Amino acid sequence: MEARRTEALDPILLDGRSLTEAGFHSVARHGRRAGLAPGARPALDRGRAAVERVVAAGAPVYGITTGFGALSDRTIPPESVRELQRSLVESHASGLGPPLPRAVVRGLVLLRANSLARGLSGVRPEVVERLLDYLNRDLVPWVPEAGSVGASGDLAPLAHLARTLHGEGAFVDPAGRPEPAGPRLASEGLSPIRLVEKEGLALINGTALMTCHLAFAVDDLERLLQGALIASALAYDALRGSPDPLDDRWGELRGSAEERAVAGSMRRLLAGSGLVTERSEWTGQDPYTLRCIPQVLGSVRHALRFGREILTGELNAVTDNPVLFDDGRFHSGGNFHGQSLALALDTLAIAVQTVSGYSERRVSRLAHPALNRGLPAFLAPNPGLSSGFMIPQTVAAALVNEGSTLVHPASAASLPTSADQEDFVSMGAWAGTKLHRMLANARRVVAIEWIMAAQALELRRPAAGGAGSEAALQALRRRVAPWDRDRSPADDIQRAADALADGSLVSEVENLVPFWSPISAPTARS
Repeated sequence: MEARRTEALDPILLDGRSLTEAGFHSVARHGRRAGLAPGARPALDRGRAAVERVVAAGAPVYGITTGFGALSDRTIPPESVRELQRSLVESHASGLGPPLPRAVVRGLVLLRANSLARGLSGVRPEVVERLLDYLNRDLVPWVPEAGSVGASGDLAPLAHLARTLHGEGAFVDPAGRPEPAGPRLASEGLSPIRLVEKEGLALINGTALMTCHLAFAVDDLERLLQGALIASALAYDALRGSPDPLDDRWGELRGSAEERAVAGSMRRLLAGSGLVTERSEWTGQDPYTLRCIPQVLGSVRHALRFGREILTGELNAVTDNPVLFDDGRFHSGGNFHGQSLALALDTLAIAVQTVSGYSERRVSRLAHPALNRGLPAFLAPNPGLSSGFMIPQTVAAALVNEGSTLVHPASAASLPTSADQEDFVSMGAWAGTKLHRMLANARRVVAIEWIMAAQALELRRPAAGGAGSEAALQALRRRVAPWDRDRSPADDIQRAADALADGSLVSEVENLVPFWSPISAPTARS
């Protein structure tokens, strides 16, 4: 998930309303620059003026002239309202563990800047511009992974980001080590910013981390599903599946567009196959891991659509508290609560486990001499002397088992915080953290299937597989040599998994055999 620089593109312009999924990734993952849209500065000025009216009037407004959370009933003396913001940020920077990946932190900075640019949070323009400096100079704050419960925003992670503005905390240096924030700002010619009324609260009280996790997970899972479809086609050829379950009429009868999309992808990948055969050639039916590919992987498309629907709204959401409404007053609500994000992340985790577990079952069938329809035991060149792919299937089983533990929904395990003021929380940040580990493991399982199914396809020669299967075999062989004698498969598996992660394996197949039906972007929530 590391960022790659794309300096040649025009900057993304932020106004809190128009950030797209593609725009998010171009900045967070690929290093694109960002700036304020023309209308953003006047909106920020109006929001800031509203805060100053509250302070001048001495009115009790949460987080501006009062304490926070369970201490919101404490009125802060006028001479201390600015110290309140520094104290808030410092006390909340309580995160622990390894730092978040660079691309995730860039996404965190981008989303906070975009939300604040809407002008409803009461921060000065220079605060948003400093966040843009971070993006455009590739200054990545050191943000620990653990500490957010996903309600009242991602408080601890965002506090570690916020404290770098006033020269505390750390940035990540080029070697991945923490570098003190003050000296690094000075080396960039940037002076620390003293946060004033409302600004500390506005910076830390939002769902940016959970939204980052969801944005990366949707993108990664879509790429994983594409790779899993190609691996499924390879296995379908290698195991000589029947074409009947891929008929479009099954999905039509069920009224499932996603089932039909998967079946269509499989038909395109298998076009011209000399191995996919009518069931009359042997008795019985194919196992579910072949026969039900449209139904099972179609369900993953449904999950992706749900995740993308939530993401589309959250990319431009205002999620801090209180927020300036069109009546010119600040109102308190609950947009900082991450339950919808946590549910989406947990749903995608179940989808990832579906892909992983389904793939492992075909891996097992390819290796099993009683089930692989005439192929050598474990696809070994010389079974007995050679163990072939016996242990890669074991590795796949281990990875799937790990996923079966991680897939437990984080959103089902609320624990109250802040003296029961925050008595039901989402745990969405942990849902995202564990999901990314599951995605990495699932890519390795699908890589194992791709390698083994490709080996099996070559063992079926002179018969040829479908156009997509043959393209997939050639794409793999540019990275992984055929298995003619036992060797350590670890590097092969990781190489293929990395090529699934960066999309290169899939794109090489798609360029030759267009098979993917895009999942249409839903309309943004109003």
